[in-house]
Amino acid sequence: MLPEDALDRLVDGSNQIANLCRKNKVQQWEIVAMQSYGHQLDIEAGKISLAAGGGDGGYGIRVVEDGKFGYAHLVDLKSADKAIQQAMSIARISPSIKGFTLPSNQDSGEVKGLFDKKILSIGPEDLLEQADSILNEVSSLDKRAVVTGGGLGVSATAGVLTSSEGIDHHGITTSHGLGVQVSIDENDQLTSSWQGESSKKLIEVIPNCVAKSVEWAQRTRDPIKVDNGAEDLPVLMTSEGIGSLFSIVIPSAIRGERLARMESFWSGKQGHHVLAEDLTLIDNARMEGGISSSSRDGEGVPTQRQVIVESGKLVGSLWSTRDSAKLVAEGKIDKASTTGSASRGGHQSPPVTTCSNLQLTSSSKSNTVDELLERMDCGYIVNSVMGAHTANPTSGDFSVTTSSILRVEDGEVIGAIKQAGLSGNMAKALSKDVFLSDDVRVSGGSMHIPDILLMQALRVNPI
Repeated sequence: MLPEDALDRLVDGSNQIANLCRKNKVQQWEIVAMQSYGHQLDIEAGKISLAAGGGDGGYGIRVVEDGKFGYAHLVDLKSADKAIQQAMSIARISPSIKGFTLPSNQDSGEVKGLFDKKILSIGPEDLLEQADSILNEVSSLDKRAVVTGGGLGVSATAGVLTSSEGIDHHGITTSHGLGVQVSIDENDQLTSSWQGESSKKLIEVIPNCVAKSVEWAQRTRDPIKVDNGAEDLPVLMTSEGIGSLFSIVIPSAIRGERLARMESFWSGKQGHHVLAEDLTLIDNARMEGGISSSSRDGEGVPTQRQVIVESGKLVGSLWSTRDSAKLVAEGKIDKASTTGSASRGGHQSPPVTTCSNLQLTSSSKSNTVDELLERMDCGYIVNSVMGAHTANPTSGDFSVTTSSILRVEDGEVIGAIKQAGLSGNMAKALSKDVFLSDDVRVSGGSMHIPDILLMQALRVNPI
């Protein structure tokens, strides 16, 4: 899948661009090179609808002169000199940031589990076989169930980062992912559920997400009628249910720039309780096999395992090199420095501050789902939401809808309801009376969170 010389060609190309930067007497320069290849299959209406494959890549150049930076990207090395001139032109007209320089080289240990050689030998035929297995598995679990959407794919990415400050980092990462939308359409009633899984290693067996998708398509059938109207009640949100909201609201709240600009609901609360006292929030870029793990960040700075909230108290935040220098220069914060939290979406854009693998843990005893339901007494279970992208990352407020929701009374599930609105404030909901289950899953990109029982600040409005 990945040409044997892909990494060597990127290293050679980066060195050519580096020599041109030296020739043009660029004060500081940083070159990123990426090349990705992959195969994917789409599934629609119970059949494989599309098989595709290919690659993408190129080079990005960031130049810094007197605190000013410019960025340009290219695919063909013949245009490298032009791209350098473009980046320098942008830098000259950009505002200067006092103290902003590219990071120097530092030692960084290896992070394991980011590459699986087996994935390199996976071809379209292998994906077809896996897709057939998934379709058969769904049918065997419930003859009525059909995979109405989704797909699977594998990819390998070769990457290089080199700079004038001595950083020279390169390597290959792999990924394998799948997602299925399972629907049951019977007796004029359609229910559906989406579940997915991704890994840096080859997924060699049918993952649990397939059975879970069938299960939720089953559990939400034959809805009951609830006449209570809007209620402020406890809500047990599955990992999948809270993952999308968590990934919109929390990563934004812990960025140092937003905290310093008073644009986070946790601004001004450093050292104060922001989560329930038993909760700890960790951003772990060095997690073995983590989807967002790496030994260095998007600027070549060594990554780390960072405690953001410890025993409920806000003790950390995320910074990149430019953001930290800019906010200090503006007087928004006395001191700040990169935490190795810069990330790149590809070679076409400069790095930005973001989280890696977020982990939410509790010092209290974890609970089974039955124990959480008993504690809840009366409330709801929410497995997925629609409209999570509309959540306000500044205030923590959200208002979403769900059609994957169960009613709970006296600690027992009495049935599904057809649809409901779910609103509340994520910051308040997580600040008190929060109980975690013992089943941690990856959802919302790279959020490592379990099912969570939230006892306050949520309102459910059955439709």
